[in-house]
Amino acid sequence: MSISKILNSLENSWERDDILLKIKNGLSSEEIVNEFLINNELQVKELNSLLKPDDINLLNQVETLSTCEAKLINKINNFNYVRDNKNNHTIYQKKISLSNRVPTKRISIFMINWSNKFVVIALLTISAIALSKQAWA
Repeated sequence: MSISKILNSLENSWERDDILLKIKNGLSSEEIVNEFLINNELQVKELNSLLKPDDINLLNQVETLSTCEAKLINKINNFNYVRDNKNNHTIYQKKISLSNRVPTKRISIFMINWSNKFVVIALLTISAIALSKQAWA
């Protein structure tokens, strides 16, 4: 099986709606990732056997990119909460005007299209590293 077929299969296994539901039900990210790896163990192992050193470097770069995006989302989320309580009314008005100006559908579509790929690649990177450590042990 080719890398692209394995990645597509893994991406289809990583349903964002299911993941969000698990998060809402109180599962930690570690539990969600471990469950995913258990359910897709054969595909992850096969993918790991097909990865070249250049692919692993690319996965590391994508993981770093995902970390940057997560930090950006966190800062955007907390941006208006930095000010003290006296400015709450002003902050609320800014949020309303910002939400009217920002094309939220474009942002959400961008995140939906790219987050799945980044998460799968990050998970694959983590599993590849773990499997490599096991192989060398």
